[in-house]
Amino acid sequence: MRELRSLLPYVRPYRRTYLVGLVLVAISNFFTTLGPRFLEEGIDAVRMGAPFGAVQTAALLLVGVALIGGVARYGMRQLLNSGSRRVETDLRDHLYQHLQRMSAEFYGRYPTGDVMARTTNDLLAVRMVVGPALMYLVDTTIRALLIAPAMLAISPRLTLLAFLPLLGLPVVMVSLGQMVHRRSDAIQAKFSDLTSQAHESLSGVRVVRAYRQEVGEIAQFRALSEDYLARNLGLARVQGLFFPLLTLLGGISALTVLYAGGRLVMLGSVSVGEFVAFGVYLGMLVWPMIALGWAVSLVQRGAASMARINQIFREPASITNPESSASLPLAQGGRAVELDGVWFRYPGAAERGWVLQDIRFRVEPGRSLAVVGPTGSGKSTLVDMIVRAYDPDKGAVRLDGVDIRRLTLEDLRRAVGFVPQETFLFGETLRENVLLGAPDDGRLERVAEVSQLAEALPALPDGFDTVLGERGINLSGGQKQRAAIARALAQDPPVFVLDDALSAVDAQTEAKILRALRGALQGRTSVIVSHRLAAVRDADWILVLDDGKIVEQGTHRDLVTLSGRYWELLRRQQLEEELEEESVSSGH
Repeated sequence: MRELRSLLPYVRPYRRTYLVGLVLVAISNFFTTLGPRFLEEGIDAVRMGAPFGAVQTAALLLVGVALIGGVARYGMRQLLNSGSRRVETDLRDHLYQHLQRMSAEFYGRYPTGDVMARTTNDLLAVRMVVGPALMYLVDTTIRALLIAPAMLAISPRLTLLAFLPLLGLPVVMVSLGQMVHRRSDAIQAKFSDLTSQAHESLSGVRVVRAYRQEVGEIAQFRALSEDYLARNLGLARVQGLFFPLLTLLGGISALTVLYAGGRLVMLGSVSVGEFVAFGVYLGMLVWPMIALGWAVSLVQRGAASMARINQIFREPASITNPESSASLPLAQGGRAVELDGVWFRYPGAAERGWVLQDIRFRVEPGRSLAVVGPTGSGKSTLVDMIVRAYDPDKGAVRLDGVDIRRLTLEDLRRAVGFVPQETFLFGETLRENVLLGAPDDGRLERVAEVSQLAEALPALPDGFDTVLGERGINLSGGQKQRAAIARALAQDPPVFVLDDALSAVDAQTEAKILRALRGALQGRTSVIVSHRLAAVRDADWILVLDDGKIVEQGTHRDLVTLSGRYWELLRRQQLEEELEEESVSSGH
């Protein structure tokens, strides 16, 4: 239950709403518990032959307290339920803000479906704790405190007999509550697995269809769904015990009151009106106590869900703003990019060894750097250091001599335009994707020309205003990459970083884009990763990576003359291109 204490900061802003709601709970119960007393007076007045006015007064008072109690109960529900929804909204917003600060390493450990389950299903379970569960717990407690004295006033002996069977309530609720908590935790975890499977399968629906895996995906989803169903049925069996057991205890109590109370009426110790009032009081107490079992179940489920949400909150944001930030010096054009003795390995993967080892280079403002090397050599990780997707384990990354860890993330992102290897587009219009974060749309036409995106516009039904669909599904791979390049150019950054961002376009289009980029980036610093060496031969400086180390560096001419690793890669690509041309020309 200590997990639920972390909800207090979210409840505190709405303490007045909750306070008024709880006061209305007390008012509702106060007037509701007066009803049996007036009923008692009316029945006894009829039996004793009292004037009709006395009976009429009792009836009017009975209707009046029922009306006031009903109005208070309506207000109670409105306030407590609205308060719970506000708490849910604030918690969701806080969770989303926290998720925005998480690093790529975090999302490698938490699948998207799992995160989505925690921000939806788990939040719903938490809301039920601070709404209906709280309302029923307080309602039952106040009602018991008001009814018990009224019952004692009628007959202490009958009250004792009525409450004896109800002593089993705590035992039932505690034992079954623990079972509900364990099963709820397992169910939420299974729901995360189910959501992750559905998200992954639907995101990759083209691949699934291309490889005829629909049957396999359906079978896998059905297996997870059946497991989720089985666990829910197990929880339902436990929850199903609450109502029968609590009803049994309430029935035993009512039967005891009926037998013992009837004898007391016959002996004249209790009047008929008192006996009826006592029975009504017991009914008013037993049914909320049965509902208390449902409330306890909600609390247990909410506690399990809050533990899963707190697990996310306890994950530290590894890439954060510094406590005392520095500013970049004023500069025209590009900025100097420097990696000074950078070593890096991915968190939790120490057995894989160093991904980058003692990387040292400096790109002067306005110059271009190309990074090449075989697959797995660390090229993408190197550019991840420049955009601070990760922080190095050793060494430093600097812009104009300032360690980027001392810059605010906003200043760093403004200084560095990044086109990642895996292009992501939002399901909005092409215009909104390209101008994402850009100050105005004055550059739209220009960046579309430079990135060769303009060539794709005639094929789009609404041009820049075409809705791209989820993850840009309405565009081809090459069109997505050109849109991503245009998006980075629209920010007008002093440093431009491309991580193999032209892999999905043909060589001819790539050459056009690179020629246009050289003109657009004149005077700016650029770092380009590419698996096609022909695309980077005009760079001012080239780094050759292998196994996380810089094995060669220099200009294209220098590296070819060296006849080393760069020359081997270049020669291999030239042979592959020649073989491909021969295959095309021969008609194969």
